[in-house]
Amino acid sequence: MKNNKKGFTLIELMIVVAIIGILAAIAIPKFADLINKSKEGATKGALSSVRGALQVYYGDNEGWFPTDDLSVLTASAKYINNIPLAKIPTRHADSAAVINTFADGGGWMYEANSSSPSIWGNFYVSCTHNDIKDTTSWSTF
Repeated sequence: MKNNKKGFTLIELMIVVAIIGILAAIAIPKFADLINKSKEGATKGALSSVRGALQVYYGDNEGWFPTDDLSVLTASAKYINNIPLAKIPTRHADSAAVINTFADGGGWMYEANSSSPSIWGNFYVSCTHNDIKDTTSWSTF
């Protein structure tokens, strides 16, 4: 009579678990990096959207940028429905706040001073940290 036992040995199971552990150790940091890259991409896209709304406002108002906290852009949703969140990866909390003086605290920064024409109308992410690739600052995008 033959003894036909089907199944895996303990060593085979231990090897499979070790391989899965190695793959997980490699994949989890890459996954976390992808989340940060997606936040950065979403913020840069939102930055472009608001800058586009500012340019349309500038054209509609014969060369004048807003001098407020950009609430004029969202009034009646004529230029943009709302100021989107600035999702800055790992540094600051997500925020849609627009400030007029630079502070490294997240959110947005808008140069609303019409007496300084060289910077008036500039819209930035309010963060001085480098991007994910550690090459450029947010405000240079």
